[in-house]
Amino acid sequence: MPRFLPTTLHSPRLTLRVLTPADADALFTICRDDETMRYWSCAPWREKAQAVDHVRQSEDNYRDGTALQLGVTLRETGQLIGTVTLYAIMRANHRCEIGYLLARPHWGHGYMGEALALLIEHGFEQLELNRIEADLHPHNAASAKLLDKLHFRLEGQLRERWFVNGEVSGSDMYGLLRSDWRAAKG
Repeated sequence: MPRFLPTTLHSPRLTLRVLTPADADALFTICRDDETMRYWSCAPWREKAQAVDHVRQSEDNYRDGTALQLGVTLRETGQLIGTVTLYAIMRANHRCEIGYLLARPHWGHGYMGEALALLIEHGFEQLELNRIEADLHPHNAASAKLLDKLHFRLEGQLRERWFVNGEVSGSDMYGLLRSDWRAAKG
C-alpha cells in the first residue's frame, strides 16, 4: 500500500501533525480520562505503556499508508489536545473511516470541528477518497451534532457492536460523500 506524503495541516488556531514518541505523556493524560473515553470502543487507558504502544503503532501505520493519525495541537503553544484519524483505508474503493478524540478541557471551543474540516478536506482532495464513514455510540449527542455540522448523514445503526468494560453498545453509522462535501462547500 502506498505511503502518505509528509502531512502537516494548519488552521488559524491548530496544527495537525504526525504523532511522535514525545506525545505519549500528553496522549496518556487524554486517554486515561473516564469522561473523555466514555463513548469509545475501548476502556480508558491505565498504563503509560498503552500510549507508547499507540504512538508506535500510529507511526507504523503512517509509514505503511494504512492509517493517517494526526495529533491536534494548539498553534500558539504546540500543546497536544487530541487526535484525528483516517483509518481502515480502502484505496481501491476510495473510502475510509474517521475517528477523533479531544481532551476534555478543550471541549466546547470548536477545535474538533476545525480539525476534522482540515482532515476531511485532505482526505477528499489529497487522498482522493470518495467516502468517509464514522461510527458513534448512540448516546454521544455532541459527536452526532458535530458530524451533522460537517455534513455527514446518519445512514443506519448496528446493534450490540461493542463490548467495553462488560457493557454492550451499538453504533450509529454516518457517511460523508465527496459530492455532498463539495456541494456543502459551495
